[in-house]
Amino acid sequence: MRAAIVRTFGGPDVVEIADIPLPEPGPGQVRIKVVAAALNPVDAGMRAGVFGGDGTPIGLGWDVAGTIDAVGGGVADLAAGDEVVGLAYGHRKPLGTHADHVVIDASAVAAAPRTADAAHAATLPLNALAAAQALDLLALEPGNSVLITGAAGALGGYAVQLAHHRGLKVAALAGAADEDLVRSLGAHDFVTRTATPARVDGVLDAAVIGAPALEFVRDGGGYAGVIPGAQPAGVRSIRTGAIEVSPDGKRLAELAELVDEGRLTPRVARAYPLDAAVQAHARLAEGGLRGRLVLVP
Repeated sequence: MRAAIVRTFGGPDVVEIADIPLPEPGPGQVRIKVVAAALNPVDAGMRAGVFGGDGTPIGLGWDVAGTIDAVGGGVADLAAGDEVVGLAYGHRKPLGTHADHVVIDASAVAAAPRTADAAHAATLPLNALAAAQALDLLALEPGNSVLITGAAGALGGYAVQLAHHRGLKVAALAGAADEDLVRSLGAHDFVTRTATPARVDGVLDAAVIGAPALEFVRDGGGYAGVIPGAQPAGVRSIRTGAIEVSPDGKRLAELAELVDEGRLTPRVARAYPLDAAVQAHARLAEGGLRGRLVLVP
């Protein structure tokens, strides 16, 4: 079968489509025939060597939507033929989701949204889980205010919708051309990148602004980042932290239900065939996307 891997670090052209043996699921795992897999900034980081490596090939891809075609021992609630989404967590795994098949823990898998095709469903696991877990870290109460940076992006857009769903007053920081988009996602207030907003109870920093984002937060408020360990030091009694996204099939099932209820909106910028992974990485590097790129085997 085919899989996108990197053997050396560098730009998009180091991505290789290799022929590898079909993997078999172990205890507590399932094998998924990949129908679509999102391309995320973390994949570009892995490709560029941000997370290091030991010289062995690294498989790319975290998000997957597809159909289970084999089940390992001890898996009772999933079966071959189930249409699912899942998160293949790991920065230096030998096989990722940018492949014809992938094996992941059954606990990281959930039934796919019924109302979204596989390409759109594939944008859900990493970004929606990260948004939900970052909001958990902020621990805001209904009626509190939150500013979401990068609100027009894939993670930021999910964060706007989830914050709105939780009853928070959402301010969205994005480019001027994105005002209509972020308001349609549930933002109460719109803030351009050059404006200074009124201070809020918390910031979810999807754009990774870092320390300057603390200027938006009231004394004693909170900051949640999306890169582990990269949060700024707190000032004015502001709590700062950052999430490392965790696979969570139960939570993912809840997010898939929100898609079916119309409360979360998966967005695909463009789909590429798996064999065009180099071109997809090049497009990701150009930036300016409003939705995820997706690879389709």
